[in-house]
Amino acid sequence: MKRKIVDSADEDRNNQSKRAKLDITKKRHVAAVILARGGSKGIPLKNIKLLAGIPLIGWVIRAAIDSDVFDSLWVSTDHDEIERVAKKWGAKVHRRSAEVSKDTTSSLETIQEFCRMNPEVDIICNIQATSPCLHPHHLIQAVEMVTKQGYDSVFSVVRRHHFRWQEVTREEGTDTKALNLNPAKRPHHQDWAGELCENGSFYIATKKLIDEGVLQGGKMAYFEMPAEYSIDIDIDIDWPVAEQRVLRFGYFGKDKPELVRLLLCNVLGCLTDWQISLSASGDERVSVNSRDLDGITMLQREGTEVILLTSSENPTLKTLTDKLSQQTGCVVMSLNEPKQVEVEKLMKEKRLEWKEVAYIGNDATDVDCLSLAGLSAVPLDTSGMALIAAKYQCQSTAGHGAVREFCEHILLFSWQRCYTVNNHDGN
Repeated sequence: MKRKIVDSADEDRNNQSKRAKLDITKKRHVAAVILARGGSKGIPLKNIKLLAGIPLIGWVIRAAIDSDVFDSLWVSTDHDEIERVAKKWGAKVHRRSAEVSKDTTSSLETIQEFCRMNPEVDIICNIQATSPCLHPHHLIQAVEMVTKQGYDSVFSVVRRHHFRWQEVTREEGTDTKALNLNPAKRPHHQDWAGELCENGSFYIATKKLIDEGVLQGGKMAYFEMPAEYSIDIDIDIDWPVAEQRVLRFGYFGKDKPELVRLLLCNVLGCLTDWQISLSASGDERVSVNSRDLDGITMLQREGTEVILLTSSENPTLKTLTDKLSQQTGCVVMSLNEPKQVEVEKLMKEKRLEWKEVAYIGNDATDVDCLSLAGLSAVPLDTSGMALIAAKYQCQSTAGHGAVREFCEHILLFSWQRCYTVNNHDGN
């Protein structure tokens, strides 16, 4: 019987290959880490500033949770309010030390501290809080490049079609030069593939790489994201642009609401600011902002029914609701507690589901309806459980444009959904 002779080098390579395959296939702890320091210099507390009614960090937390590829999800912060918001949205909190909370601290240093405090973690996905158009499917595909395809690091990029030129200072006095084109043969946009640039949405790396002091290394790969999902908020001027972008391309959750067929709106504390004034003759008066009424009209023109809700027996408010009904054509409903029961009776009559209903309220009695409605909102001056239950917090106060703002939000969402359906985007 002949004995098979195996070269020791070949045997080592085979063993290494087997170990590599085992490393890829065995279950490894994948953690998402969102860095959110409280001392942002560009926009104070930027990470929890409301973007389209949702804290900025809430957009990426929701996408990360719904991707279902992470064994744990963390927000790394040094700030109490950021910690509160992070926990509300479902993240754990890594309370970073003062040593890694300085202006000069790098992301890598903070992630290294996180790794030391959480030794069970094998793979880290650093998600940027400033990327609100991130979707779960982006994270699923990118994480699987590490867990299933054997890459050590993966980072997000976007394709840009920018012509770059060499920077020249006045002191140098030299001519500039084109860096990525021939000026004599400028390509048309459609004839040039462009260049891949980091968009900052996420960086995934093994713990081994991070321990070695790098976030990008080993066997590397990029994950290309379409330009419409690539937005990074660094300065205040970006905020209005980001709000329009996120309403069109943002991720609204697994239970994405349908087109809104009905808006239920509290009169007291939403259309009014709670104030009832007295005239010199002793008459009670209450005011309504004309912009809010215009918002209701805008919705009605788009085919959305609006019903005004009241539970007060105050004769002044009764007079107001009667006039509002005449002016806007809205039905006025007087609701008793619990409101949810009566609202669901109404929905049954109209053959509606909660995902087709929008609700704007302001009180503890509204909590259930705010939680169940497809879209829900509270005015800026709302606090307590109603604020927690609402999906959108207006940046206007009650009686001073909050209803108009929510009506515009509903319309923008409807247009965004129509765009998604028309473009066959099932994500």
